[in-house]
Amino acid sequence: MFQIWIRVPMRAPCDDCKIYVNEPRINCEGDSNIDLDVPEEDTWHWWNIFRSVCNTEKKLGLALELSADLPSQSELERWLGEPLRCIIVPTSIFLTNKKGYPVLSRAHQGFIQRAYKLDVQVMIKGVNMHGSIKHYQQYMEHLWLTQPPDDTLTQFARGYEDYLQVPLQPLMDNLESCTYEIFERDPVKYTEYQKAMYQAIVDRVCDEDKEHKTIILMVVGAGRGPLVRAALTAARKAERKIKVYAVEKNPNAVVTLQAQQDEMWGDSVIVVNSDMRLWNAPEKADILVSELLGSFGDNELSPECLDGAQKFLKDDGISIPASYTSYIAPIHSPKLYSEVAQMKDRDKHPLAPFEMPYVVRLHNRTELDEPQPLFTFYHPNKDKVIDNTRYKVLTFDIKYNCTIHGFAGYFETVLYKDIVLSIVPHNHSSGMFSWFPIFFPLKEPLYILGNNQLEVHFWRCASRNNVWYEWCVAKPYVCPIHNPNGRSYTIGL
Repeated sequence: MFQIWIRVPMRAPCDDCKIYVNEPRINCEGDSNIDLDVPEEDTWHWWNIFRSVCNTEKKLGLALELSADLPSQSELERWLGEPLRCIIVPTSIFLTNKKGYPVLSRAHQGFIQRAYKLDVQVMIKGVNMHGSIKHYQQYMEHLWLTQPPDDTLTQFARGYEDYLQVPLQPLMDNLESCTYEIFERDPVKYTEYQKAMYQAIVDRVCDEDKEHKTIILMVVGAGRGPLVRAALTAARKAERKIKVYAVEKNPNAVVTLQAQQDEMWGDSVIVVNSDMRLWNAPEKADILVSELLGSFGDNELSPECLDGAQKFLKDDGISIPASYTSYIAPIHSPKLYSEVAQMKDRDKHPLAPFEMPYVVRLHNRTELDEPQPLFTFYHPNKDKVIDNTRYKVLTFDIKYNCTIHGFAGYFETVLYKDIVLSIVPHNHSSGMFSWFPIFFPLKEPLYILGNNQLEVHFWRCASRNNVWYEWCVAKPYVCPIHNPNGRSYTIGL
């Protein structure tokens, strides 16, 4: 169970020499006039070659030695995507404050505090230049104690970082009570759903009609009832009459719904134990509400379910959510790649671990470009011929040398009008933790030089019984299609 740490300098020694040489010198070979225009060495490239030769071995860790002059922010981000185990801090890069104690620059402080999030150890190296070696230790402890506090999502996800999970398939499997309980603890999702329902109810029934008109609201995929409770609260706040149908196929969850109906809801809620696609509703709905979204928006088959359920929505009825869009971005993450490589299943295709997506709380990774929108679905679906297969080509700009290990997937949904939920990093709904991102791995890590374009093709395919994704890279190198014909992973209808 041993581990090996490889010491790698953040800057090549020759680069440090070039920084401090301000006049012609004699170099080691006896040549005069050192050429200061020689391109800088990329020490990450050294590390990447060594790691690749070792087949991205999980036992191999990085001990990164800081330099006085830090590289660009993008290069620092790239180091934070590596299996960083130790930060080596030379005493020579410390500054001295007014009291004579060692301190680091703001840039070094920021990088080290971000590295602390990866549970790194710190090694102080070099000559004692500030009275006692304990002053360095005390300063590093001070940086540890003064880290910015974790947000709600980080606190909830502690222990789940970079832990691969197979996506849920609610249509094929009945979820357990503990799974519902985790989702119901989200402080943001149901608040936003309630806002959306309130706005839809107010728009649906004007003040003049609120005394004699009753809204028919159907919650399809009601689970243990959080959306039903939100709907009743929204109607009470809007001072409108409401009748709720709670449709749920999971018999275990239906027991909980029926208990709440008996104890709290009474005649205002009708519990229906049925698959929403097969149920024949006794009347049509004004508002159709669901939370069938997965980490990729459509990966829990929300399009197919809502297309089947929209037959009992009035022609001018409202669907919540109204639309959702999936996003992808290329990522560099040796940690996730090594985790996928360790997975084996005798009953599946040898490449199966690399041909399926995983739900994962992304942590030790570098995002190589901004996420771009992929597939979008709208509800209710007004198309004469409903087709939920999709195909799209995306191009990403890769700004520096890196290795691509796969793609991170996110989604954004418009519940109603301007009420939005999102797990896309640049506009993540603050405090929401119901969904972690999804990860699509590549069979082989793809090394790409900086200032290049990455072209990726994504398909959403469907048959009578299954839905699945296929993906491949076409530029700068052509790679095989992953998961052709759903040979390794499908989502059951």
